[in-house]
Amino acid sequence: MRRVIFNQKGGVGKSSITVNLAAMAASRGKRTLILDLDPQCNASQYVLADKLTPGRESVELNPNIGQFFVQTLSFKLKERPLSDYVHATAFENLSIIPSNAELMEIEQMLESKHKIYKLAGALKQLSRQYDEVFIDTAPAFNFFTLSALIAAETCLIPFDCDAFSRRALYTLLENIQETRSDHNDELKVEGIIVNQFQPRASLPQKLVEELRVEGQPVMRTMLSSSVIMRESHERSLPLIHLAPRHKLTEEFGALYDELQD
Repeated sequence: MRRVIFNQKGGVGKSSITVNLAAMAASRGKRTLILDLDPQCNASQYVLADKLTPGRESVELNPNIGQFFVQTLSFKLKERPLSDYVHATAFENLSIIPSNAELMEIEQMLESKHKIYKLAGALKQLSRQYDEVFIDTAPAFNFFTLSALIAAETCLIPFDCDAFSRRALYTLLENIQETRSDHNDELKVEGIIVNQFQPRASLPQKLVEELRVEGQPVMRTMLSSSVIMRESHERSLPLIHLAPRHKLTEEFGALYDELQD
Protein backbone atom coordinates (compact mmCIF):
# COMPACT_ATOMS: atom_id res chain seq x y z
CA MET A 1 0.00 0.00 0.00
CA ARG A 2 1.34 3.43 -1.01
CA ARG A 3 -0.07 6.23 1.15
CA VAL A 4 0.65 9.94 0.88
CA ILE A 5 0.12 12.14 3.94
CA PHE A 6 -0.84 15.53 2.56
CA ASN A 7 -2.24 18.87 3.63
CA GLN A 8 -1.49 22.24 2.07
CA LYS A 9 -1.72 23.84 5.52
CA GLY A 10 1.43 23.75 7.62
CA GLY A 11 1.64 22.75 11.26
CA VAL A 12 -0.95 19.97 11.11
CA GLY A 13 1.46 17.16 12.00
CA LYS A 14 2.15 15.57 8.61
CA SER A 15 5.67 14.38 9.44
CA SER A 16 4.72 13.21 12.94
CA ILE A 17 1.83 11.19 11.57
CA THR A 18 3.90 9.81 8.68
CA VAL A 19 6.73 8.60 10.89
CA ASN A 20 4.61 7.23 13.71
CA LEU A 21 2.26 5.31 11.43
CA ALA A 22 5.26 3.93 9.56
CA ALA A 23 6.99 2.98 12.82
CA MET A 24 3.79 1.33 14.01
CA ALA A 25 3.59 -0.69 10.79
CA ALA A 26 7.24 -1.72 11.12
CA SER A 27 6.70 -2.76 14.75
CA ARG A 28 3.93 -5.09 13.53
CA GLY A 29 6.41 -6.85 11.27
CA LYS A 30 5.56 -4.98 8.07
CA ARG A 31 8.39 -4.14 5.69
CA THR A 32 7.95 -0.38 5.72
CA LEU A 33 9.37 2.51 3.71
CA ILE A 34 9.13 6.26 4.35
CA LEU A 35 9.62 8.57 1.37
CA ASP A 36 10.39 12.11 2.50
CA LEU A 37 9.42 14.67 -0.14
CA ASP A 38 9.43 17.69 2.18
CA PRO A 39 12.53 19.93 1.75
CA GLN A 40 12.30 20.71 5.48
CA CYS A 41 13.47 17.08 5.95
CA ASN A 42 11.52 16.63 9.20
CA ALA A 43 10.73 12.96 8.68
CA SER A 44 14.34 12.27 7.70
CA GLN A 45 15.68 13.95 10.81
CA TYR A 46 13.12 12.13 12.94
CA VAL A 47 14.41 8.65 12.09
CA LEU A 48 18.00 9.29 10.99
CA ALA A 49 19.38 11.36 13.85
CA ASP A 50 22.17 8.83 14.34
CA LYS A 51 23.40 9.56 10.80
CA LEU A 52 23.31 13.36 10.91
CA THR A 53 26.51 15.35 10.67
CA PRO A 54 27.30 16.69 14.19
CA GLY A 55 26.64 20.39 14.50
CA ARG A 56 24.41 20.50 11.39
CA GLU A 57 20.68 21.05 11.58
CA SER A 58 19.88 19.64 8.16
CA VAL A 59 20.01 16.12 6.83
CA GLU A 60 22.94 15.60 4.51
CA LEU A 61 22.65 12.01 3.40
CA ASN A 62 23.69 10.71 0.05
CA PRO A 63 21.99 9.49 -1.99
CA ASN A 64 18.66 11.26 -1.42
CA ILE A 65 15.42 11.92 -3.26
CA GLY A 66 16.74 15.19 -4.68
CA GLN A 67 19.51 13.30 -6.44
CA PHE A 68 16.98 10.83 -7.82
CA PHE A 69 15.10 13.69 -9.49
CA VAL A 70 18.27 15.43 -10.68
CA GLN A 71 19.39 12.36 -12.62
CA THR A 72 16.12 12.38 -14.57
CA LEU A 73 17.04 15.77 -16.08
CA SER A 74 19.91 14.39 -18.14
CA PHE A 75 19.68 11.77 -20.88
CA LYS A 76 23.45 11.36 -20.60
CA LEU A 77 23.21 9.74 -17.20
CA LYS A 78 22.20 6.14 -16.67
CA GLU A 79 19.40 6.43 -14.17
CA ARG A 80 19.84 4.62 -10.88
CA PRO A 81 16.77 2.76 -9.60
CA LEU A 82 14.91 4.27 -6.68
CA SER A 83 16.05 1.35 -4.52
CA ASP A 84 19.58 2.80 -4.59
CA TYR A 85 18.34 5.79 -2.55
CA VAL A 86 16.97 3.78 0.37
CA HIS A 87 18.63 4.05 3.80
CA ALA A 88 18.12 1.68 6.71
CA THR A 89 17.09 3.20 10.04
CA ALA A 90 17.92 2.03 13.53
CA PHE A 91 14.44 0.51 13.75
CA GLU A 92 13.70 -2.99 12.53
CA ASN A 93 11.70 -3.21 9.28
CA LEU A 94 11.81 0.57 8.77
CA SER A 95 13.69 2.23 5.89
CA ILE A 96 13.61 5.72 4.42
CA ILE A 97 14.46 7.64 1.28
CA PRO A 98 15.62 10.95 2.79
CA SER A 99 14.78 14.38 1.51
CA ASN A 100 17.09 17.23 0.60
CA ALA A 101 16.79 20.95 1.32
CA GLU A 102 17.63 21.75 -2.31
CA LEU A 103 14.50 20.11 -3.72
CA MET A 104 12.85 23.44 -4.45
CA GLU A 105 15.82 24.61 -6.51
CA ILE A 106 15.16 21.95 -9.14
CA GLU A 107 11.36 22.10 -9.13
CA GLN A 108 11.06 24.49 -12.10
CA MET A 109 13.44 22.43 -14.22
CA LEU A 110 11.51 19.25 -13.47
CA GLU A 111 8.23 20.92 -14.40
CA SER A 112 9.61 22.28 -17.67
CA LYS A 113 10.84 18.83 -18.70
CA HIS A 114 7.53 17.17 -17.77
CA LYS A 115 8.95 14.76 -15.19
CA ILE A 116 5.72 14.54 -13.21
CA TYR A 117 5.33 10.77 -13.75
CA LYS A 118 8.93 9.77 -12.96
CA LEU A 119 8.30 9.07 -9.29
CA ALA A 120 5.14 7.05 -9.91
CA GLY A 121 6.87 4.54 -12.16
CA ALA A 122 9.91 4.18 -9.93
CA LEU A 123 7.95 3.90 -6.69
CA LYS A 124 5.49 1.37 -8.10
CA GLN A 125 8.41 -0.91 -8.92
CA LEU A 126 10.17 -0.34 -5.59
CA SER A 127 7.02 -0.82 -3.52
CA ARG A 128 6.97 -4.50 -4.46
CA GLN A 129 9.74 -4.89 -1.88
CA TYR A 130 7.62 -3.35 0.91
CA ASP A 131 4.31 -4.02 2.60
CA GLU A 132 3.72 -0.35 3.42
CA VAL A 133 4.98 2.91 1.89
CA PHE A 134 4.28 6.25 3.62
CA ILE A 135 5.03 9.47 1.72
CA ASP A 136 5.57 12.73 3.60
CA THR A 137 4.97 15.96 1.68
CA ALA A 138 5.54 19.70 1.98
CA PRO A 139 2.64 21.99 2.99
CA ALA A 140 2.04 23.09 -0.61
CA PHE A 141 0.40 21.80 -3.77
CA ASN A 142 3.51 21.76 -5.94
CA PHE A 143 5.43 19.50 -8.33
CA PHE A 144 6.55 17.14 -5.55
CA THR A 145 3.19 16.77 -3.83
CA LEU A 146 1.53 16.22 -7.20
CA SER A 147 4.18 13.58 -7.99
CA ALA A 148 3.35 11.93 -4.66
CA LEU A 149 -0.40 11.95 -5.33
CA ILE A 150 0.18 10.41 -8.75
CA ALA A 151 2.41 7.74 -7.21
CA ALA A 152 0.10 6.90 -4.29
CA GLU A 153 -2.89 4.61 -3.98
CA THR A 154 -4.47 6.53 -1.11
CA CYS A 155 -4.23 9.88 0.63
CA LEU A 156 -4.45 10.59 4.35
CA ILE A 157 -5.27 14.17 5.36
CA PRO A 158 -4.15 15.45 8.77
CA PHE A 159 -6.64 17.95 10.18
CA ASP A 160 -6.32 20.20 13.22
CA CYS A 161 -9.63 21.48 14.44
CA ASP A 162 -9.96 25.16 13.56
CA ALA A 163 -11.90 27.20 11.04
CA PHE A 164 -8.83 27.92 8.89
CA SER A 165 -8.12 24.20 8.57
CA ARG A 166 -11.69 23.51 7.56
CA ARG A 167 -11.63 26.07 4.76
CA ALA A 168 -8.27 24.74 3.57
CA LEU A 169 -9.68 21.21 3.62
CA TYR A 170 -12.18 21.90 0.85
CA THR A 171 -9.49 23.33 -1.44
CA LEU A 172 -7.33 20.31 -0.71
CA LEU A 173 -10.14 17.89 -1.57
CA GLU A 174 -10.69 19.72 -4.86
CA ASN A 175 -7.00 19.38 -5.70
CA ILE A 176 -7.10 15.66 -4.95
CA GLN A 177 -10.20 15.24 -7.12
CA GLU A 178 -8.47 17.10 -9.97
CA THR A 179 -5.40 14.88 -9.61
CA ARG A 180 -7.58 11.79 -9.69
CA SER A 181 -9.37 13.01 -12.83
CA ASP A 182 -6.23 14.12 -14.70
CA HIS A 183 -3.45 11.80 -13.55
CA ASN A 184 -4.36 8.91 -11.22
CA ASP A 185 -7.86 7.47 -11.38
CA GLU A 186 -7.00 4.92 -8.67
CA LEU A 187 -6.25 7.58 -6.05
CA LYS A 188 -8.73 7.80 -3.19
CA VAL A 189 -8.98 9.72 0.06
CA GLU A 190 -8.52 7.03 2.68
CA GLY A 191 -9.37 9.28 5.58
CA ILE A 192 -9.13 12.58 7.41
CA ILE A 193 -7.02 12.23 10.56
CA VAL A 194 -8.08 14.56 13.35
CA ASN A 195 -4.85 15.56 15.09
CA GLN A 196 -4.21 17.27 18.44
CA PHE A 197 -7.84 16.68 19.38
CA GLN A 198 -9.06 18.24 22.63
CA PRO A 199 -12.22 16.37 23.64
CA ARG A 200 -13.21 18.86 26.34
CA ALA A 201 -13.23 21.82 23.95
CA SER A 202 -16.51 22.50 22.17
CA LEU A 203 -15.13 23.78 18.85
CA PRO A 204 -13.17 20.64 17.90
CA GLN A 205 -16.17 18.44 18.67
CA LYS A 206 -18.44 20.72 16.64
CA LEU A 207 -16.11 20.78 13.60
CA VAL A 208 -15.63 17.01 13.60
CA GLU A 209 -19.36 16.37 13.87
CA GLU A 210 -20.11 18.79 11.04
CA LEU A 211 -17.54 17.11 8.78
CA ARG A 212 -19.09 13.72 9.49
CA VAL A 213 -22.58 15.03 8.77
CA GLU A 214 -21.25 16.30 5.42
CA GLY A 215 -20.12 12.77 4.64
CA GLN A 216 -16.40 13.51 4.85
CA PRO A 217 -14.26 10.40 5.57
CA VAL A 218 -13.17 11.33 9.10
CA MET A 219 -11.28 8.50 10.79
CA ARG A 220 -12.88 7.12 13.94
CA THR A 221 -9.56 7.26 15.79
CA MET A 222 -8.50 10.77 16.74
CA LEU A 223 -5.03 11.74 17.96
CA SER A 224 -4.71 13.59 21.25
CA SER A 225 -2.55 16.61 21.93
CA SER A 226 0.41 15.65 24.12
CA VAL A 227 3.86 16.96 25.04
CA ILE A 228 5.18 13.43 24.52
CA MET A 229 5.27 14.16 20.80
CA ARG A 230 7.79 16.96 21.32
CA GLU A 231 9.98 14.63 23.35
CA SER A 232 9.66 12.04 20.59
CA HIS A 233 10.97 14.58 18.08
CA GLU A 234 13.81 15.73 20.31
CA ARG A 235 14.99 12.19 20.99
CA SER A 236 14.37 11.00 17.42
CA LEU A 237 12.38 8.07 18.72
CA PRO A 238 8.96 7.25 17.26
CA LEU A 239 6.38 6.85 20.00
CA ILE A 240 6.20 3.06 19.74
CA HIS A 241 9.89 2.98 20.73
CA LEU A 242 9.82 5.88 23.20
CA ALA A 243 6.64 5.18 25.14
CA PRO A 244 4.79 2.10 23.87
CA ARG A 245 2.09 2.29 26.56
CA HIS A 246 1.39 6.01 26.31
CA LYS A 247 -2.16 7.04 25.37
CA LEU A 248 -1.01 8.75 22.15
CA THR A 249 1.01 5.68 21.13
CA GLU A 250 -2.06 3.52 21.66
CA GLU A 251 -4.06 5.94 19.51
CA PHE A 252 -1.54 5.55 16.70
CA GLY A 253 -1.88 1.80 17.06
CA ALA A 254 -5.66 2.04 16.87
CA LEU A 255 -5.39 4.36 13.86
CA TYR A 256 -3.10 1.94 12.06
CA ASP A 257 -5.51 -0.92 12.82
CA GLU A 258 -8.38 1.16 11.44
CA LEU A 259 -6.47 1.63 8.18
CA GLN A 260 -6.32 -2.15 7.83
CA ASP A 261 -10.11 -2.55 8.00
